[in-house]
Amino acid sequence: MEIIDATGDSVDLAIGARIKALRASRNLTLDALAERSGVSRAMISRIERGESSATAQLLNRLCAALGLTLSGLFARTELASSPLSRRADQVTWRDPQTGYVRRRISPATSDGILDLVDVTLPPGAVVPFDGQGLRGADQLVHVLAGRLDMILGEEVYALSAGDCLHMRFETPNTFRNSSGEPVRYIVTLALGRRDSA
Repeated sequence: MEIIDATGDSVDLAIGARIKALRASRNLTLDALAERSGVSRAMISRIERGESSATAQLLNRLCAALGLTLSGLFARTELASSPLSRRADQVTWRDPQTGYVRRRISPATSDGILDLVDVTLPPGAVVPFDGQGLRGADQLVHVLAGRLDMILGEEVYALSAGDCLHMRFETPNTFRNSSGEPVRYIVTLALGRRDSA
């Protein structure tokens, strides 16, 4: 599996350029995006210039403020018109902080309706997501191998292979691998019922 390592300069530049283009297309200043996302103006500027390797948590906050998913950020725009997502074209990314690996499965044409992501979470890794910008969206987590703890607010769900959990972005959620083995799971995100607020 080819992995795009988020610590590479070319990846940082590509992510930065994409965020800058998305911000410009929404007529947002750095200050406006900083206010919406809770990420400092200085950090956004460093990310846009490719001078910082952003973590999944930070990118998630920026994406939510821009009204798209992490998968939407990593979508290959040149393939956006195709309804087919070939394995060789699916973007895979590794979080520099936790080492978790995510591969966007869904075609770019499904963005805004349905998102399908294959994730491998290393032993001991914890990935929190606020998701405030995705309020009202539905998410399914289906464990393929290993054990995953899903923390929704104060509630903890221990998931094993074959288990599937449905959630909405009403409270922060956290993906946690408390085991000594990697856990692999599929995340399906449906944005179709998002609240207009």
